[in-house]
Amino acid sequence: MSGPGIVPAPLKQLPWKLLLLVVAITGFGLAVLYSAAGGHMKPWAISQGVRFLLFLIVAIALSRLREEFWKQTAFPTYVVVVVLLAVVELIGKVSGGSQRWMELGIVRLQPSEFMKPAIVLALARFYTLLPATELRSMHAIWPAAAMIAVPAGLVLLQPDLGTATMIVVGGITVMFLAGLPLRLFVAGAATLAASLPIAFSMMHDYQRNRVLIFLNPESDPLGTGYHISQSKIAIGSGGLFGKGFLNGTQSHLDYLPEGHTDFVFATMAEEWGLLGGLFLIGAFMLLVNWGVRVGLRAESRFARLAAAGLATTIFFYVAINLMMVMGLAPVVGIPLPLVSFGGSAMMTVMICVGILMSLDRQPRRGRIG
Repeated sequence: MSGPGIVPAPLKQLPWKLLLLVVAITGFGLAVLYSAAGGHMKPWAISQGVRFLLFLIVAIALSRLREEFWKQTAFPTYVVVVVLLAVVELIGKVSGGSQRWMELGIVRLQPSEFMKPAIVLALARFYTLLPATELRSMHAIWPAAAMIAVPAGLVLLQPDLGTATMIVVGGITVMFLAGLPLRLFVAGAATLAASLPIAFSMMHDYQRNRVLIFLNPESDPLGTGYHISQSKIAIGSGGLFGKGFLNGTQSHLDYLPEGHTDFVFATMAEEWGLLGGLFLIGAFMLLVNWGVRVGLRAESRFARLAAAGLATTIFFYVAINLMMVMGLAPVVGIPLPLVSFGGSAMMTVMICVGILMSLDRQPRRGRIG
């Protein structure tokens, strides 16, 4: 005769393989931050670990919500975040030349981070409500385009090109997956390419310099191109196996700027080499693949679109950062989630993971009950 289980049922239902994968990525990131600080837990590793534990609890709490909750709150959440973005523009705190944060006592809130999952959920809800017969009409395009353009425009005013890019990419991904004709995206890409000179002229000076340095990083190796040049040196010097844990020189001797935030992958690659880089990339791809499979298993259109959009958001976080630190894309300030020091990217990714776990529970709940 078997007695009641020791482990509560809600805990048994959690995707433990996924959670262990997320813990492994973050744990590896903590080791990199520990080394970047010269072998000290402070100032980065301890606070990063505490943030992760808090956001992990948040993700598990979000996983307990039903799919219907995300449907009903998709539009209100989007509206609230847009209002917060407008408030930031009016009274937000200026730091480092950018106006992106709201000071709420002990909490420093960056509303643009919430828009990354919010735009995905809002557009997934929009295309769920839209009749299939309207997918090839303008009714399927202009409302979605406006929903993307408003928050992206507000974020560009901060200015934050990286976050605006993430919002646009996440929104366009949902539009594509919803089944809009491919010719619309081809036409949109052509229009974007034609408008690049205008967009370039409207950029801030430092943003234009980033683009120019991306095209020719050797033109100013000790100035604007310093970040990319030192990042490439750090990655290349790691070789296959790396210089060894705590033995990096580029970060320890302060040659590599932002070695614990945007360029943390370069710090890691110097000490752990190509093998460490492949481990990290492979772990992130497993995480993204899980998110995509959540969408494939989903039984509702909303869950399929939302899951695919959230998984794509995580993918572009990783892809843009890696391309940035390797000199394959302009430096746009996108950190490597779960690894770079800071709470914004970690919060966004853990919210995405929590929602994905919630959507993944829905089919099983439906079959059981």
